[in-house]
Amino acid sequence: MDKRLKDYRIAVLCGGLSNERDVSLRSGENVYNSIEGMGLNVVKIDAGRDIAAQMKEEDVTLVFNTLHGKWGEDGCVQGVLDLLGIPYTGSGVLASAIGMNKVYTKRLLIAEGIKTPGYLILNKDNFNEMLEMTEGVTGYPVIIKPVSEGSSISVEKANNKIELEKYGSKMFESYDDIFIEKFIEGIEITTGVLGKKSSSAALPVLQLVPKNEFYDYEAKYTKGLTEFIIPAKLNEETYKNAQEIAEDVHNIVGCSGVSRVDAIVDDKDRIWIIEINTLPGMTETSDIPAQAKAAGMSFDELVEKILISALL
Repeated sequence: MDKRLKDYRIAVLCGGLSNERDVSLRSGENVYNSIEGMGLNVVKIDAGRDIAAQMKEEDVTLVFNTLHGKWGEDGCVQGVLDLLGIPYTGSGVLASAIGMNKVYTKRLLIAEGIKTPGYLILNKDNFNEMLEMTEGVTGYPVIIKPVSEGSSISVEKANNKIELEKYGSKMFESYDDIFIEKFIEGIEITTGVLGKKSSSAALPVLQLVPKNEFYDYEAKYTKGLTEFIIPAKLNEETYKNAQEIAEDVHNIVGCSGVSRVDAIVDDKDRIWIIEINTLPGMTETSDIPAQAKAAGMSFDELVEKILISALL
């Protein structure tokens, strides 16, 4: 263990206010138990709107952030911690904000020449117009989801205009901003990246085989509903490309510490980036711990490596 960590009062931030609260609590519990097992000075904090006061009360000097979703993964907490002068794991304000907004991420990737499925932005005012345009722009089926949400929450697959209208109308009850993207048939993969800029390195590529129609929230967090294949069953060149592209996406968005890049490999071995997760889950069914294990890294080693990245 890195001796520098003994000098810090470490807080594991978890829970929070988003729709991913339950997953965050599970991530936080696992990380807290790991850090406590290292014999370090650690406290677990269920982050509320008084997060600054919570940090001060616990005399925190280093944060392992396991918050997921809005207010924890989108730059808000990162900004507070910057103001407090407390180093933290994961990406900074800008990369967190970009990564949380799937449309901004797609625009950035397109500008950098990285493949991502075609899309249309929907709102309550243009919904009917977009319904008429979908067939000609993206075709069916499409994936419909909120612009800023995680863990595949509220994600649906629409096979035709009727389904799109139904799912879209329902989604507008909870979200102002949603979008659709062309459904790419192929192999679902995800690749974790550790580090920052020139020191970033991709973990083994994980292939996801969900028992549901696609890798939705239930498939992500229910044991037995998704088969993990590590390494992914890709040819050598495509496998290498997947890792290189994941590193590129990580660095284009400006991530640090850890990220996870989700993609689809089509029948022509083209890699289509779906999104980047700037604070991947650390639960018993999460992808990053599984990929680290395949790389010969224990969960404790993964936690320590991420924790140390906050000091670099």
